[in-house]
Amino acid sequence: MSEAVARVKPDSASLTREAAEWLRALDETPADAMPEPSVAEIGQLRAVVGALAEAYYVHDAPLVSDVQYDRLFRTLQTLEARFPHLQTPDSPTQRVGGAPQERFEKVTHPVPLLSLANAFESADLRAWYERAVRGLKGERPALTAELKIDGLALALTYEDGRLAIAATRGDGYTGENVTANVRTVRSVPLKLKGEATARMEVRGEAYMRWSTFERLNERLAAAGERVLANPRNGAAGSLRQLDPTITASRGLDFLAYGLGPITAEPPPTQHDTLDWLRDLGFPVSPHRARLDDIEAVVSFCEEWAARRDELDFDIDGVVVKVDRRDLQERLGAIANAPRWAIAFKFPAREATTTLLRIEHNVGRTGVVKPLAILEPVEIGGVMVSKATLHNADYIRDRDIREGDRVVVKRAGDVIPQVVGPVVQARTGTERAHEMPAVCPSCGEPLERLEGEADWRCVNAACPAQLRRLVQHFASRSAMDIAGLGEKVSALLVDEGYVRSLPDIFRLEAHRERLTAREGFGEKRVENLFAGIEEAKGRPLRRLLFGLGIRFVGETVAALLVGAFESLDALAEATEDDLLAVGGIGPEIAVSVAEWFGHESNRATVAALKELAVNTRRLPQEEPAAEATGEGPVAGKVFVLTGTLPRMDRAEAKRRIEAAGGKVVDSVSKRIDYVVAGSSPGSKRMKAESLGIPVLDEASLLALLDSPPAAPTGADSNAAGEQADLFADPV
Repeated sequence: MSEAVARVKPDSASLTREAAEWLRALDETPADAMPEPSVAEIGQLRAVVGALAEAYYVHDAPLVSDVQYDRLFRTLQTLEARFPHLQTPDSPTQRVGGAPQERFEKVTHPVPLLSLANAFESADLRAWYERAVRGLKGERPALTAELKIDGLALALTYEDGRLAIAATRGDGYTGENVTANVRTVRSVPLKLKGEATARMEVRGEAYMRWSTFERLNERLAAAGERVLANPRNGAAGSLRQLDPTITASRGLDFLAYGLGPITAEPPPTQHDTLDWLRDLGFPVSPHRARLDDIEAVVSFCEEWAARRDELDFDIDGVVVKVDRRDLQERLGAIANAPRWAIAFKFPAREATTTLLRIEHNVGRTGVVKPLAILEPVEIGGVMVSKATLHNADYIRDRDIREGDRVVVKRAGDVIPQVVGPVVQARTGTERAHEMPAVCPSCGEPLERLEGEADWRCVNAACPAQLRRLVQHFASRSAMDIAGLGEKVSALLVDEGYVRSLPDIFRLEAHRERLTAREGFGEKRVENLFAGIEEAKGRPLRRLLFGLGIRFVGETVAALLVGAFESLDALAEATEDDLLAVGGIGPEIAVSVAEWFGHESNRATVAALKELAVNTRRLPQEEPAAEATGEGPVAGKVFVLTGTLPRMDRAEAKRRIEAAGGKVVDSVSKRIDYVVAGSSPGSKRMKAESLGIPVLDEASLLALLDSPPAAPTGADSNAAGEQADLFADPV
C-alpha cells in the first residue's frame, strides 16, 4: 500500500485524491496479495469507502465511478476476510448502504432491504450456483434472470390495496418517507387491481429513461440551471425534491421486482411473483426468463451485455435468483445479502478522471470541435485518454472546466464523451473554457452561423480540413483506398503532394519521391497506387459521399444518385429539384446546391472526370421500378434498422420495393417484418414486444428470393466529424 495515502479529510476534493491513491496502489498490488494492513491503514480505507458511499447514496453526488467504488469496496471485503480481527461492526461491508437524509421523515423497514453480492465474471456466477447447490443438499434449482435497472430502490407498502407508504432503501434498515413524491410517478399504482391483501410491501426500482433524461437536461439548460450527470442521479434527485410538483414534472418510471412482508401467502416462485405483480397493476420487466441451469443464465447475461444499448434506460447488470421461494428460505442470508440471489455486473462504461486540458480540432467540413485530453482511465477494458465535449454550448451548460474531475462515458463502440464535472471535487484551480477566436490550423477567424451550435473555419484552403477530407475520401465507406489512412493522408497534404482531392489520382508523378521516403518502399507505394486505380471505378454514391458535402451521408448520397444520373446533372439541380427527391429536406438541399455553386468544387468534379474517375450512376445503382403489387413480398410492410453486413439501407429498400414490398420508418402493429442488422436500437425491441418477425439480412434475401449482391465495401464506419476528433490535434 502506498504511504502517500494520508488521513481522509472531510472535503470532497481530498476524498477523490485519496480514492485515486488507493486505486493506484491496487494497480501495483492486488488486494489478495497485500500484506496485513495496520489498524490505521484499514481504518483509512473504511473511511474512504464510507465517505464515497455517503456521497453516492445520501447526497446523490458520486465522486468516483461505480466500478471504481466496487473495486475499493471489494478490496475492503477481501482484507477483512483475510484478516478477520481487523473487521469492525461499523465497517461499510457490514452495512447495506448510506444513512437517510435528515430532511425526510425516517421509515424503519419491517424486513431489511438487503444488498446483493456481485459477480463480475461467468466463473463468479457458476461458483455462486454451486454454493447454492451445496446449501440445498445437492438439489439444482431453477433460476430467474432479470435485468438490473440502474435507479433508486423503493419499498411501497399497500394497505387494503391502497398505497400507504413509499420509502427509499436508505441503509437497508431505515429509509426516507417519499410517499408524496412517489404518488406523482404515473407507473406506480395508487390502488391495486383485483382482490386486495390486508398489507403487503412491493419492492422495485424508480428510474429515469434516457429519452426523459435528455429532454429534462435540455429544459434545465434552457432555464440556466445545472444539468444532471446521468439518469440514475436524475431519478434519485427527483424523488428527494421537497416539492412534489417538481417530482411530477420529471417523468420518472417504476419497475417492480419483488415482495417484502405480506399478510397473505405469496406466490410460490419468483417468476410467478412477477406475473402476479403485473396482474395487480405494477410494471415488471418484460426482459426476464426462468432458466433451468446456470449455463443458460450465463448466456442470458452475455446476450444482454451486448444488447444493453437497445434499451431506453440504463442497466448495469442482471439479477439472478433461485426461483422457488421455499428454496430461498432454506438458503437464507448472510449479514447483508441473501444467499439465493446475486447480481452479475456488466463491464463499466463510466469512470471518473481528470480533464487535463481542452484542445480544438478542425474537421473536414471546417467544424472546430473541442476535445478533452484526459488522465488515462480504463473503461470497459479500454484505456481512454481523449473524449468528445461536443461543442461550446455543451461545455458551458455543464460548467466543465480544465482541471476538473469529470465523469467519462463509453457506450459500446461509441466515441467516449465527458458527461459532466464532479463539482464537489473542485479545488478552485480549475479553468473555464473559451472557444478560440481563430482557426487553430490556419489562423483565419471562426464563424458561427445563426441557429447552429458549432463554430467553423470557412477557409477552403485550411490544411487541417484538407487532411480530414482526404482521410474521409479514402475511407472504406467512401472510395475505399487501401493504404491511404490517417497518417498517410496527413503526410501527403503536409508535404504538398495533395492540395485537392483530384491530386490523389495524380500521385503517379511522385512515385520515385514516395518510394524513396523512409517507411514507404516500392511494395507499399505499388499497393497504394493499385488502390487508387481501383477506386476510379467505385459507384457514384460512394464518390458523392466521399466529397464531404455537409449533411450528405451514405443514405442521402444513395437517394441523390437514384434521382440524378451523374455529378454533372446534380450540379445543375436547383434547390427545388433537390427538394423533390424523397427523403431530402431543406437543409440538405441548401447544402448540396451551395456546394455545387462554388466554382472550386465544380473544378474538382471536372478534374475527377478528366482523371477517369467514375462520375455517373452505375447499373446496380439504378432506382427500383415502381412497385407493381406483384412479387414475393407484395403488400408486405418492412422496417429497416441497424447496419446490415453487405447491403446499405438504400439498397435493401430498393430490393424490397422491387419485390413488391413497402418500407416505412416506424414500428407499429401493421408492420409485417423488421429487418435488423448490428446496433439495431429500440426498433428491434419494440418489434419483439409486438410479436413482429425480426429478420437478418440472409433471411430477408431468402424471403425476396434473390441472391445477395456482390460486396460493395459500403460498410458503415466512423469516418466523419466525430472520428476526426481523435486524430492528432492540429
